[in-house]
Amino acid sequence: MSSSTFTTSVSDARPGNAWLPAHFANADIGAPELPGSAKPVERGWDVIGGGVDIWEKADQFHFVYRDFSGDFDVAVRVESFTPAHLYSKCGLMIRESLHAESAHLMFVIFADNQPRNNNLGAYEMQFRAIAGTDCQAIYPAVRPPAPPEFPAAFPNSWLRVTRQGNRFTAFGSTDGKQWKQYAEQVLALTSTVKVGPALTSHNPLISANAAFREYTEFQ
Repeated sequence: MSSSTFTTSVSDARPGNAWLPAHFANADIGAPELPGSAKPVERGWDVIGGGVDIWEKADQFHFVYRDFSGDFDVAVRVESFTPAHLYSKCGLMIRESLHAESAHLMFVIFADNQPRNNNLGAYEMQFRAIAGTDCQAIYPAVRPPAPPEFPAAFPNSWLRVTRQGNRFTAFGSTDGKQWKQYAEQVLALTSTVKVGPALTSHNPLISANAAFREYTEFQ
């Protein structure tokens, strides 16, 4: 994991013009018991999601997405996150298909900084390299008793993912300008993938809620 930081500027990180609600679809993946929804707001969505998890060999969650072909650079601010479980998760999803067992990469944020298994902090990168196989995760390098390197900072928890060929790089930020690299992963996903916010409850009987704002596709 790298701790490098970079600053975006008007010249090298101009928002694109692709964001319109009509350009995005939303769907429940994996038939969660409680249906989810996504309400468009200005450059974002209020998302409700059910589902048991995005993990192991198949997923259940709510997904807001559009198709991307080739390289991309996208970011979003998570303004608020009301979980239904310690392991409720939301974030940016990059996914080959809408099948529950699809290969994917997700840059995750949890609702707080409580310890979770190997994770001290709120951020995590996870991926399923081959459809139908177990997910893997890249956890924060910092371990207790040090404070988390990537803490939750709602309403200013930013996530950003870039794709260059088969290399995916995730960055976190608290202002949308200064970005710290979290991790990178080489993953042979298809050229055309589905990209956007995702939310899973981790409790099949209670929905989670997340407010995604300032979704941006950088040029």
